[in-house]
Amino acid sequence: MTSRRGFLAGLAAAGLVPRTTWASAGAPALLAAARTDAGAYVLCGLSGAGEVLFDIPLPDRGHAAAAHPHRAEAVAFARRPGRFAIILNCVSGAVLATLDAPAGRHFYGHGSFSLDGRYLFTTENDYEAGQGVIGIWDSAQDYRRVGEYYSGGVGPHELKTLPSGDLVVANGGIETHPDAGRAKLNIPTMEPNLCYLSTDGEILEKVNLDHSLHKNSIRHLDVSRDGLVAAGMQWQGDAGQVVPLVFTHKQGEAAAILDVGTALYRRMDGYVGSIAIDSAGQTVAATSPLGGLVLTAELGGPAPKTAIDTHADVCGVAYGPWGRMVTTGRGQVIGGLSLGLNDYPKLHWDNHLVRI
Repeated sequence: MTSRRGFLAGLAAAGLVPRTTWASAGAPALLAAARTDAGAYVLCGLSGAGEVLFDIPLPDRGHAAAAHPHRAEAVAFARRPGRFAIILNCVSGAVLATLDAPAGRHFYGHGSFSLDGRYLFTTENDYEAGQGVIGIWDSAQDYRRVGEYYSGGVGPHELKTLPSGDLVVANGGIETHPDAGRAKLNIPTMEPNLCYLSTDGEILEKVNLDHSLHKNSIRHLDVSRDGLVAAGMQWQGDAGQVVPLVFTHKQGEAAAILDVGTALYRRMDGYVGSIAIDSAGQTVAATSPLGGLVLTAELGGPAPKTAIDTHADVCGVAYGPWGRMVTTGRGQVIGGLSLGLNDYPKLHWDNHLVRI
């Protein structure tokens, strides 16, 4: 840690550091959690060229993060099922607040801020009721919990704030309980859905795919600037069955399964680890760490034009003005402005890349 970082951390402990912008943190483009070779855990800020601009210690393994839209504050979420989320000042490294899941709840590793940055929304499991919850935390009150509502399904995983200010959540459909560890308790009857919610909890639209895909857990999301949602799924049915793993949807329209053929989906081994869509809504990228590949598909034509990149243990993916970037558990950051490879052999990137 640099002397400047130490100095700022001291000021933060004394309550003397004003809230800062992302420019003060080096203008990172993305956030990513990682494990170090020494077995510690960190949250890193990455530039659009894939350079590590800062790393901040985490108390345990991280999963994803949420970036405040204006201030250099990030929420680092524990890996599911997790009971902690911490708010970090990404300039000083100071912990500004700790979110504790209420009794009978755990986090699902994802969250999203309202457009103005006032509220943080988190996906949670009400495991006694067997249903999903969206928790609401007020950043103007030191992230005090101020409310919650039904997520529209079971097992909510990733959620995003739409350009309209509403929310979209991937209800994966899988019931779990801490007493059963990571066991999946309802596979025969699971019913995943994509649910659109107002910020006060009104269900605006709920999307279910054909019943033949009811064991396809909707897990990860990304949203284009005009509200097109790309969703990635994880198959919970028979291991030998090959099913589509990606679809897109826009409010008020029908869901569109990404038809890239059985051969490509077979290579993904039933598992999308992360998904990204470019701002124009023209290109989708989905990663499969089990298949060791990134599937890229161009939308809009009679048949999607596809490409496959192979990278061992690849998972994180994001689009931005810098292009497409992916990360691997072997410390690689691939793409972005560098158009090549940044190798961090002492860092093992976790599941997601989060745009700021």
